[in-house]
Amino acid sequence: MSVREVVAEDELTAIALDAGGTVAHLQLGDPTLRDELTRLADAGLEEVTVVGVSLGSLAPAASWLRRVVAHWWRERPEPRPRVAVATRLVQDRADLRAVLAETRPVHGDEAGLRSAAWEDVTRHRHQLLVCRGPRCTALGSDATAEAFVLACMAHDLGDDDVLITHTGCQLPCNHAPVVSVQPDDVWYGGVDADAARAITAEHLVAGRAYAERRLPRTRRDQAP
Repeated sequence: MSVREVVAEDELTAIALDAGGTVAHLQLGDPTLRDELTRLADAGLEEVTVVGVSLGSLAPAASWLRRVVAHWWRERPEPRPRVAVATRLVQDRADLRAVLAETRPVHGDEAGLRSAAWEDVTRHRHQLLVCRGPRCTALGSDATAEAFVLACMAHDLGDDDVLITHTGCQLPCNHAPVVSVQPDDVWYGGVDADAARAITAEHLVAGRAYAERRLPRTRRDQAP
């Protein structure tokens, strides 16, 4: 369901094998849910059950899984499989059998992927870019991102204040996990959960860079 599950590919595969299933990702991972549903349908499966897995605390709700599956189902030409979606998420392997027992079929009249509430760019003051490149991810940037979200919630900062974005590699990999704050052009390194909370309080709330983890910003000289 989230970036955290992308990192846990081996664990997800083990959970799926318990039920004779396969793994797909709702976001930021391959194969995507859309592509895996298409592969299964092309292989001639007549019935598919989709179960969301959340190993953290900030995954999208199960309702988002249903939206995405229903969108695929509406777009898929006949013949298409019967598809059901679990009504709640699996949080560890012990949940799987119970969650599989609580599913709802997709009918095609479910909510779509668009809403008037998602039309406009947010009015955020800052965009916080959390690196999810290979080194940063290996050194715990999933926990860094989660700590930022929770810290912003604790300070009552919403999307119109801080837009938190996961990125690919931001390049100063020796300082992983790396975070940058725009448009201030301030970069931080070694950002663990404690540093994320401090950066939120100092930079995003109080408006001053958190000196302890700030990285020097160098630029190449411009040619005349």
